[in-house]
Amino acid sequence: MSRRTTLTQYLIEQQREHSNIPGDLRLLIEVVARACKAIAHHVSKGALGDVLGSAGSENVQGEVQKKLDVLSNEILLEANEWGGNLAAMASEELEQIHPIPNRYPKGEYLLLFDPLDGSSNIDVNVSIGTIFSVLRCPDGENPTEQSFLQPGTQQVAAGYAVYGPQTVLVLTTGNGVQSFTLDREVGSWVLTTRNMMIPEDTREYAINASNARHWYPPVTRYVGELLDGKEGPRGADFNMRWTASMVADVNRILIRGGIFLYPADMRDRSRPGRLRLLYEANPMAFIVEQAGGAATTGKTRILDVQPQHLHERVAVFLGSKNEVERVTAYHAQAEE
Repeated sequence: MSRRTTLTQYLIEQQREHSNIPGDLRLLIEVVARACKAIAHHVSKGALGDVLGSAGSENVQGEVQKKLDVLSNEILLEANEWGGNLAAMASEELEQIHPIPNRYPKGEYLLLFDPLDGSSNIDVNVSIGTIFSVLRCPDGENPTEQSFLQPGTQQVAAGYAVYGPQTVLVLTTGNGVQSFTLDREVGSWVLTTRNMMIPEDTREYAINASNARHWYPPVTRYVGELLDGKEGPRGADFNMRWTASMVADVNRILIRGGIFLYPADMRDRSRPGRLRLLYEANPMAFIVEQAGGAATTGKTRILDVQPQHLHERVAVFLGSKNEVERVTAYHAQAEE
């Protein structure tokens, strides 16, 4: 039987080769991975674990929370409080940052996460997931909200877990993208795909087409060309795939290519987008770029955006490089 590389072994090998994963960062990633295992366990229970349905509360975004949203958030907070690797955490589900309690030692990193992406899919048994991002804390042991407002280029690690037919963990620490599969029998994450790469060209796209009447002209133009197929200016047929779960859509793109679009629209012209910059756009953009893809807001590279507040939203276009560049160019042409 061939030797299998676990997550811990991979992280140690990376430190030896690139000196980019010091001990505290390795332990932090391992704790997050263990928390994802715990979340996966509860997800797999479904109705048997009484985790389906609404929690009867709203998060800071004004969105109704599912029971699993609340539970996943608690699991990540409790798992990461005591290890001594973090100065503070920030969650999509919390209005303010979560400092490490004084009774625990503090570290030099900041952890940001969307505890359960794709919540609308929980009750219908479609893939959902967890997204996370790691930054260095610039303010030592006394972080504030401002400490988290760093552009995505400052991330030292990012990843996501997908809770589907298999539970997978996709991770980058700045040297490519690796995918690990949870071996449920032994409880370990096993490296199953090294150096994931997104094809530069694609014939698949993911967008919520029910919002088409609200799109701005560059998006209408781009998607219209895809819908025109062989008879249109692109001269090829395209397939649409949309699961309403960013982790599932991005994971598919990493495996076989594609473009994911979540544009701003005219329903609220003051809102620059729907997805959260710090919890969703930045970690996914880091992963996609490390896999050879591209990620923009339609106007600028996502990783270059300077955050202004903790729950800032942006438009997102990411995936196969040539398609992202095309739709971004359409936005530039519309402003000329």
